[in-house]
Formats: sequence, C-alpha cells, structure tokens
Amino acid sequence: MPERLAEMLLDLWTPLIILWITLPPCIYTAPMNQSPVLMSGSPLELNSLSEEQRILNRSKRGWVWNQMFVLEEFSGPEPILVGRLHTDLDPGSKKIKYILSGDGAGTIFQINDITGDIHAIKRLDREEKAEYTLTAQAVDWETNKPLEPPSEFIIKVQDINDNAPEFLNGPYHATVPEMSILGTSVTNVTATDADDPVYGNSAKLVYSILEGQPYFSIEPETAIIKTALPNMDREAKEEYLVVIQAKDMGGHSGGLSGTTTLTVTLTDVNDNPPKFAQSLYHFSVPEDVVLGTAIGRVKANDQDIGENAQSSYDIIDGDGTALFEITSDAQAQDGIIRLRKPLDFETKKSYTLKVEAANVHTDPRFSSRGPFKDTATVKIVVEDADEPPVFSSPTYLLEVHENAALNSVIGQVTARDPDITSSPIRFSIDRHTDLERQFNVNADDGKITLATPLDRELSVWHNITIIATEIRNHSQISRVPVAIKVLDVNDNAPEFASEYEAFLCENGKPGQVIQTVSAMDKDDPKNGHYFLYSLLPEMVNNPNFTIKKNEDIGKSILLLPARPEPPKQEVYLLPIIISDSGNPPLSSTSTLTIRVCGCSSDGVVQSCNVEAYVLPIGLSMGALIAILACIILLLVIVVLFVTLRRHKNEPLIIKDDEDVRENIIRYDDEGGGEEDTEAFDIATLQNPDGINGFLPRKDIKPDLQFMPRQGLAPVPSGVDVDEFINVRLHEADNDPTAPPYDSIQIYGYEGRGSVAGSLSSLESTTSDSDQNFDYLSDWGPRFKRLGELYSVGESDKET
Repeated sequence: MPERLAEMLLDLWTPLIILWITLPPCIYTAPMNQSPVLMSGSPLELNSLSEEQRILNRSKRGWVWNQMFVLEEFSGPEPILVGRLHTDLDPGSKKIKYILSGDGAGTIFQINDITGDIHAIKRLDREEKAEYTLTAQAVDWETNKPLEPPSEFIIKVQDINDNAPEFLNGPYHATVPEMSILGTSVTNVTATDADDPVYGNSAKLVYSILEGQPYFSIEPETAIIKTALPNMDREAKEEYLVVIQAKDMGGHSGGLSGTTTLTVTLTDVNDNPPKFAQSLYHFSVPEDVVLGTAIGRVKANDQDIGENAQSSYDIIDGDGTALFEITSDAQAQDGIIRLRKPLDFETKKSYTLKVEAANVHTDPRFSSRGPFKDTATVKIVVEDADEPPVFSSPTYLLEVHENAALNSVIGQVTARDPDITSSPIRFSIDRHTDLERQFNVNADDGKITLATPLDRELSVWHNITIIATEIRNHSQISRVPVAIKVLDVNDNAPEFASEYEAFLCENGKPGQVIQTVSAMDKDDPKNGHYFLYSLLPEMVNNPNFTIKKNEDIGKSILLLPARPEPPKQEVYLLPIIISDSGNPPLSSTSTLTIRVCGCSSDGVVQSCNVEAYVLPIGLSMGALIAILACIILLLVIVVLFVTLRRHKNEPLIIKDDEDVRENIIRYDDEGGGEEDTEAFDIATLQNPDGINGFLPRKDIKPDLQFMPRQGLAPVPSGVDVDEFINVRLHEADNDPTAPPYDSIQIYGYEGRGSVAGSLSSLESTTSDSDQNFDYLSDWGPRFKRLGELYSVGESDKET
C-alpha cells in the first residue's frame, strides 16, 4: 500500500516538477492564486526595481521568457489565469495599455489591457490544438503609440490523461497451426492513445490478456500474442476467444484502458491417421454384372480436414486382385470397389480382399506417431444368375468349295449353358445376315449346311450370324459371327480378253507378226493363270498362219509361216483353242477375224475394204450407222419446228380487206388500244355477240355471209352487271361458231347512264353518213379527230 501511494504522488507532482525546471529566469513566482509574468527590458532596468521585486524575481542576464502553459479541459466558475504581461516602462501610472493578438486572441484568450493579465475564457483540448502563437505589445494609453516592438510568445496546452486507448482495427482474427510448440507467435495488436506521447505517461500503454489464458500470452509493450500451451489439438478445440486490454499511465492505477477481442483458430495439420469404420466388409454381386460396375464402398475416417484427410485406397492382398479394383472418391473420401473381369458363379462363389487406406499428404513431424494408414478385409459373395449360352469360340471361320453339293455340311458351331441347371440349346440363323437363304443350321447340333449353290465368281465371302437360345428361357440368347469363304474350282474356260480383229498385208513377209492375243479366266488358281494357245487339229499344217508362244505368260503371237502362200480371200476367220492349267483343264475356241489389206513396203496398211479401213481408227460400222441415224433425226426435228412456226404465224380466220375497222386504228394521240395489230387478229371481233352459224375461216370457204348482229338494246336500270357478264360468257362458251379466243371476247355493254352513249360503230344499224359527229369537236382535240374520221362520205371511204 505505501508503494502504491508513492506512485500516485509521483504521478501527481511530476508535471509540476517539470514545469518548475523549465521555467525561465524572468518568471514571476507568485502565490498559488497568481500566474507567471512575462517581463521585458534590460538587466540595468531590472536593477532599478524595488528590493521586494528583486527578491521575488529570478533575474539572470536579461533572458526573456517566451512560453506560457495552460492545462487542458480546465473548467471552473471563473476564467483561468494563464499569465501576465509586464514591461519595465510601466511606472505604475496606468498610462500603458497592453494589446494581445494572434491565435485565439479575444475568443479563447483575453487580456486585461491595464494589468496585462491573460485569461483563458474557453475550455481547451490539446488533442484539437496543442499550442497557440500570440503577439503582445505595450502602447501609450492616450496616443496608442507603441512603446516597444511587438513580442511574440507561445501558449502551450498542457496535456492531461483524458483519452482512453483504442483498438482501431478490432476485433481481430488470427490462425495458428495446431500442435504448435510453446511460444509460437500468433499475431500482434496495436492500440492508439490520443494523449501526448512525450509528456508524462498519459500515452504509455501496457497490454494484458483478460480472457484466453492459459492458452495464450501477450508481451506488455509490443502486444505480440503467443501460444502459452504446447500441442494444442484442433480436434479437441478449434477456436479460442481472447480478450486483450491496453491501459495507459504505464498500466498504473488511475490510467484509462480499452479492450478488444481476438479470435484464434487452430489450422489443421496431418496428425491423425485414417481409420476404417469397421474391420470387415461384406458385399454380394450377381455373376452377370457389367464390367466396371461399382460393387461396394469402403471408407476410412480421418479426423483431419481438407487435403490432410485425403486417403488413397489399394487392394494389397486377396484371391480376387485380378478381378477387382478399387478407386478413390476425392469428394466422399471413400474407396469404390469395381469389377474388372467377368465373374462365374459356377467356377468360384466368393472372394476375399485386403484393402488399405493411406494418407496422401503426410507430415514428417508426426511420423513418430506410427504409419498413417489402416487396413480392412472385404468379403465378396458371387450370386448365381441365369446366363445366356456361351459359344465355344467368339468367331468361326469356315471354308467350302463352290461346287459343294446341296445339303452338305460346311461346319459346326457349339454352345453351352454355363448355369448349374444347364438348359438345352437351340440354334438358328439370323436371316437378316442371310437374305438369300444360302445356308441352314441344324437346331440341335449346330451343323451348318448348304441350301443353294455357290459361285465364287459372284461372292467369295458370306458372313452370317448364328443365334443360340436356351430352350427353358427364350430370353437368354447369344450370337456369334460365322465367316464362310468360298473356295475356287476350275469351272470357267478361258476366253479372249477382248474382241480381236487383225489385218494382213497382201505382200506379207515370212514370219511377220499378225496379232498378239491374250486370254482371261474367271477362276482364281493359286499359282496364277497359265494358258495354252493352239489351232484346230485340221489347221495345224495351215500354210497361211502359225501360232507361237509369247515370252509373256498368258499371251501368244499369230504370225505368218516361213513360206506363206499369197492370200486367196479378203477375210479369214481363224479359230484358236485356249486351254487353262486347271485340274481338270478347261478349254474354249475363239475366232479371230483377219482382213487382207494393201500395205506399203514398211507394212503400214494403205487400202482395205470400207469396214476394214475405218476400223483401225477405232470405229465400227454399227457406230457409224448410229451416228448417221442421229444426224438425220436431228435434221427432221429442225424442219418440223420451222414448218410449225411458219404455220402458226398465218391467221386462221379470213379478214375482210374492206373492213373499215382496219383503217381507223392508226392514230397516235390515244396510244395503245387497237393499234397493236400484231397482238391479236382483228377479224375475231366481227361477230362478238355469237351469231348462230359458221364463222368464216381461212381454210373454209363460207357458203353464206352473215350480217352483223344488231347492237344491244340499252340496259334497263337496275340490271345486275355480274349476272349480265355471266350470261354473255355462257353464250360464248356454248357457241360452236365463236372463235376460240375467250380472252378477247368483247360485249356491247358500255355501262349504265353514259351521257355520250356508245361511240362504237361496229354494231351500229345506221351508216356513218346518217349520223352527225360534229358534236365530238366540242369534247376536245382528241375527239375532234375522231369526229372527222366518222364524218367522211361514201366517196371518201372508197378513196
């Protein structure tokens, strides 16, 4: 207790002692209710003061004190006295006035212009402003003239402990690995204090932990937080809350404090091995399960998290290592057992596996804790399933000669039921693979027989599919491909490779080559083709031709003998026998046509009969005839086309040359209309109303002349135009004498209520001379010309 009291007294008197030490020589040490005095003047002037003043003033070489102090946050009933201004020029006659200017003059600090006392009239806060710079001056009371130059001084706000420490960035979060050693640094926190850090202990902070012990500790000055216990286990407790305090005044009593929280999370390390939840697992699987199917899952639990809990699974022992495999599921952290090879219940009914789980990522620091792995036993029981038949071979290859007899056995397929309760098997052919039904299979024993003859030259391979079906369960079927190869036999005689036609010169020389011939054979002997060429027996001693084997296998040369006779005919037909090398050999006789032609001295053909002369350039008589026939047909088509075009352009109906309508169509002021005489035949308009009788045609001379039909009577009011048109159309369709041009059928109906009436004279019962068309001139220049045309007399028309 005495020690604590001494600390409190020291904290209280420390500012006063510092103030006393820093006071300047000219300060006035007044009683407790007075403040320091700022003096001015020389040392000689100070000696003239009274003895009492010299005793109360600490004079030393005229040093002028230029600082004052005032405590912050001071509050009282009256303004606080900061200090006093005084000059040695003041005799005490009250003729001097003191003036104060600068920071806060008049608002914060106020001066008594007679005594020079300076008071603080407001409450000050050092954290807002730590010092004020002011200027003092003494002037004459009456004249306001300066008695001495202005003097600048500073008023400093003296700090008190009025601000508590603050953690500006709190609350805090930090992590530290679990199982860390004692004293492992976690983090550090920092608090701030707004008080003066260079004056007293108001801003001297000391840190401590209020909550969070004994797990963590903190260094008082640096605020570094460390672990206070070794080997803290995350699996036991993962998160800790630590309350940290910062206290000023060096942590002594009476200081202000602030607190914050720190959440410390232990991060995971791989300090726990995987552990299977059970030591023995049981699974069952049907024997017909598809390869790759998941049979079961095993899992080794690990108390760690993240990558520290990742484990890899392996099958390390057992009698099913070749049939099963295990893979790791990274998401679920378990092992999946899958089937690699087919199972057979009849062969083996159960398997035993030893499975191991090991951590993927290990930490060497914890290797002393033992291997980070675990093992378990897996029992797999195979269940019986109804399996389809199994063929003795996955594919079959059969061979048969093309001359094999019908119903002969080509080969055989076999299959069995793999189940314990074996079912009989029935065989059949998938007819989609044997559309021509060339083969049959015995349903009981699987023997394949020939149903139709074979021809290797048409098809060498036949691919069929045999189906095996269980009799007891028809849904259990199996298929197997069967490839049947047709073997060749010598059943085709050789023949010329092409149609040969040779040319023989009349003056042929002995031994001259006439033609080189070759043959072809549809058969395919193993050692290749070899042909033998010969003449008929009765022509062996033929004095005109002889045949000789060529160096090229399969070819022979026809040439003249050593003493050829002059040709006695223009064309020779020479039979040649071609034999193959098959067993038995086959032969055929082909005829070679030889034409006799005139040749030059060097053997070039110059003259020959017509067909023989043209053939050497690559054309036969049949081809020439076909070309000529096409040309003739083309010419006939062109002639017919031209004839039809000319016939089409001639008009079919006889036109009257004296028809006045042909003379009134040549006017250009209206345009269009009937001036286009090329568009249609004007004669078709001679009988627009369909007068009974035959219409005059160009190719039929009419017996009678029909008079034009009288013009239509005016249409009564209220007539239905649509009905009128339909009636006229019906009449035109049923009139056998009407021209076949429905598109140019016209009618005399001009419309109802026309002031001008009908201007057409085609159906008028009166002649042009009986009418007066002068009124048309009043309708405008266009109708004036029309009136003149219709007003001509008979003599003018004849002209």
